[in-house]
Amino acid sequence: MSLHTEAPNLAVITCVHILEHNHDILVVSHDEDDAGWQFLCGKENHIESDGKIIALKEILELDTTLHLLNDLPVGSIATRTKKNESWKIEEG
Repeated sequence: MSLHTEAPNLAVITCVHILEHNHDILVVSHDEDDAGWQFLCGKENHIESDGKIIALKEILELDTTLHLLNDLPVGSIATRTKKNESWKIEEG
């Protein structure tokens, strides 16, 4: 599934740094085990304390450049070092 064909209310994982501290989204994974999506800041996160679940449409509103990852294959990770840089794709 691509980002734009997923349900807008699909639950995705992000981190407190993005939601509460306005950090940029620098890591996106399309997980192989469950085809879920993670949108992270790239800092070390502790899912128990830093992880947050929000709707896909909310994360897409936070960063309009995520549309560039529309067809990120399942099992792949996209990374960048700054918001305005190109995504580097590592296919799984």
